Amino acid sequence: MDNGYRKTDIVEDLEAGLAPGADVTRHFPTPRRDILTRVVDWAHGTHIHPHSHEWWQLVYSESGVISVETEEETWVVPPDRAVWVPAGVVHQVRAPKGGRNRSLYITSAAACRWGLPEQCRVVAIPPLVRELILEFGHLPEEYDEDGPDGRLAHVILDRLACLEEVPLNLPWPKDGRALAVARGLEADPADNRPLEVWAGEAGASARTLARLFQRDCGLTFGQWRQRLRLLAALERLGAGASVTEVALDLGYDSTSAFIAMFRAALGVTPGAYVRLNGR
Repeated sequence: MDNGYRKTDIVEDLEAGLAPGADVTRHFPTPRRDILTRVVDWAHGTHIHPHSHEWWQLVYSESGVISVETEEETWVVPPDRAVWVPAGVVHQVRAPKGGRNRSLYITSAAACRWGLPEQCRVVAIPPLVRELILEFGHLPEEYDEDGPDGRLAHVILDRLACLEEVPLNLPWPKDGRALAVARGLEADPADNRPLEVWAGEAGASARTLARLFQRDCGLTFGQWRQRLRLLAALERLGAGASVTEVALDLGYDSTSAFIAMFRAALGVTPGAYVRLNGR
């Protein structure tokens, strides 16, 4: 059978609100094998509040664009991408336009045994891994570990351990002055004011702000703003906005400038990205 679940089983409980850092073990069945899979169709505006759990999670987006947020970073997950969430990491999930999510829950013992990532990261899901995940969804929760189903689980874990990371994360500055600038840009990604102007509002010199972004985020201010715009573009394209609309919304002087940035970051044009992902 397909190990899907109705929204009322889990998501509505989480949407009702949990205290930051709450353990949601009671909301999810604890994996009794190395892997447990779940699939859910999220409604527009779904927001799963900050929580953590004792197992690794691969949050895979079959359709729609979702974001996974911690205090330190935000990861945007377009279709056929996934984000790793290791055990104990407090995170929240947003699906502004809804979509289908298929998650794999992996016991800590299996994650350690197979060398799964110990930090959050977005990874590409190639066609083979996608089909393996879909096939695994038809297995019973307590599959035969010593039979073909158990061997399939091992193949999946082996493939998951070597997924390619893609740069769809946005680290947040730790210093309050730089963070205020970052949050201002998050609220209005089209704001093109130079760092010197932001520095005046933040009460720091432009040189200090530049150093803080590099120290806390590993990115220059310009690189950080471009990454912010890329992730915002993915969300807008996923919601059905046109390439021209997105370019203008994000403050680009021309559609061609936006297309060049997008291609440099993801290897395809925005139009090709939309076609590849069935939007």
